Amino acid sequence: MNKSTLASVAVVAVVAVAGGAWFLNRSEPAPTAASAVSDEVAEFNVVEMVQGNPDAPVELIEYASYTCPHCAAFHSNQYQELKENYIDTGLIRFVYREVYFDQPGLWASMIARCGGEMRFFGISNLLYEGQQDWARAGDGAAIAAALRNIGKVAGITDEELDACMSDGDNAQELMAWYRANAEADDVQGTPSFVINGEKYANMNYSEFAEILDEKLEAAN
Repeated sequence: MNKSTLASVAVVAVVAVAGGAWFLNRSEPAPTAASAVSDEVAEFNVVEMVQGNPDAPVELIEYASYTCPHCAAFHSNQYQELKENYIDTGLIRFVYREVYFDQPGLWASMIARCGGEMRFFGISNLLYEGQQDWARAGDGAAIAAALRNIGKVAGITDEELDACMSDGDNAQELMAWYRANAEADDVQGTPSFVINGEKYANMNYSEFAEILDEKLEAAN
């Protein structure tokens, strides 16, 4: 058994211990949060992944799971237009928050965050583009190995991946952070969106654009 395989087995074991009890008891009430405002998650040692203008008057928060096919479709389509026309132009602040409906989704998040803020969105794109492959790789060890390969494609070393994927404390912190956010914004499915504090379901690009333009006009 080589180092990569050993590490893959290790991540399955460590994260299962860190999060398995919660996945088996998801009906238990989640911790409450004071509000859905981004600053309220500052109590957690989790970096908010943000694109666009940090001081923009309009904030778009996406709640998504890396194992969600609808989220992959959103990132292949609407997100690309939103990025071109609203995020990269500095009109809005875009916040990506992970949802952990299953353990592979948590593992994928740990891989994406292992690259740091500079590589997070690039790794996220790789995860969504390859979702059909890694999410169906087989058992937990096979999925973890496939996720490690994505991390290596993004330039993360084996040593860095070992450290990230064996960090049970981080796994627990991420799950607590997710649960607080989900409770605050009433996240029941993915992808879900919050625009300036108002919750929205997934929609086509033209509907996003109409809402964003209205909120931008109201803010000016």
